[in-house]
Amino acid sequence: MSESAIGTKAAILNGRPVRESCSEYTYIALPNDSNTLGNVLGGRILHLVDLCGALAAERHSRRAAVTAAVDHVSFLQPVHIGQFLILKSSVNRVFHTSMEVGVKVWCEDLRSREVRHIMSAYLTFVALDGSGKPVPVVPAIPETDDEKRRYQRAERHREERLHKRSIVDRKSR
Repeated sequence: MSESAIGTKAAILNGRPVRESCSEYTYIALPNDSNTLGNVLGGRILHLVDLCGALAAERHSRRAAVTAAVDHVSFLQPVHIGQFLILKSSVNRVFHTSMEVGVKVWCEDLRSREVRHIMSAYLTFVALDGSGKPVPVVPAIPETDDEKRRYQRAERHREERLHKRSIVDRKSR
């Protein structure tokens, strides 16, 4: 076995701390982001969630990563033009070539300085090599109590995703 292959294998066994994947993305809501009521379009927020999630996935895997799934999403409150969207993401857990990434979104009103939680989402990303083929990803190592909780929940999320997918697959036959 070559020295680089041994190094790669050791990295996969050791993993990387979750903190190394943490990413933050801030965006100001502009008029072209809104619907006729002056609220930011949900699709625009989902686009930003996907970008922020990809930052964490690529930071952790050190590879290009593509979105494979987005779990249930609920918009808790509207966001208005001129407000800041603050998105924070991190890898919750790795499952061989896929990663669950959690993204939390807040809205900040610049005048009042009020910050509100507006949504959370879980996304699954798959790391790819230069040929576009899935590649193994080093494990995510949770260190804090919150990271450990998200790590445990990620297994349940994965089981639910796979169960839903098997139902859809059976129905499409």
